[in-house]
This record gives sequence, structure tokens and C-alpha cells, in this order.
Amino acid sequence: MADTRSGTEKSAARARAQNHFAASEQRETAVRQMIENERAAIAARTDRLRKLRLAKEEADRLAAASAPAPAKPAPKARARKRATRIS
Repeated sequence: MADTRSGTEKSAARARAQNHFAASEQRETAVRQMIENERAAIAARTDRLRKLRLAKEEADRLAAASAPAPAKPAPKARARKRATRIS
């Protein structure tokens, strides 16, 4: 079959297709950029929380090291078994 469309119709169809693909590429690029921004935000938040946790653990460790050792409780007296008499 021969293509019966004129040159201007072909050019218009080609231009519409190019516009469609260009718009699709722009949307894809925008989505990829949004995903990258979200990943960066999550990484920054995770890093901040990790630093806070490590600082707290270090402060707890220093507090535990400088605190006096707890006194040992006195040993409990053992209960003695009573000897039973058999009469």
C-alpha cells in the first residue's frame, strides 16, 4: 500500500509524536528527580537520628562510668530445716 498522506500531514504527525515523547520524557525526569530528593531527605534524616542516638549512648556510657558502683546487697540468711523428732 502506498502512503497517500501529504508531506505536511506527515510532518504534523511526526511533530505530534515528538511532542508526546518529549512530554513523556519530561514527566519521567521530574519523577526521577522527586524520587532522588525523597531519598536524599530520608538519608539526611537517618544520619541526623543516628548522630543523636550515638550522642545519647555516649552520654549514657559516660554517666554510667562516673556513677559509683551500686553496693552489693547483704546476703540473705538461709532458712534452716528443722529436725523433726519421730516419737
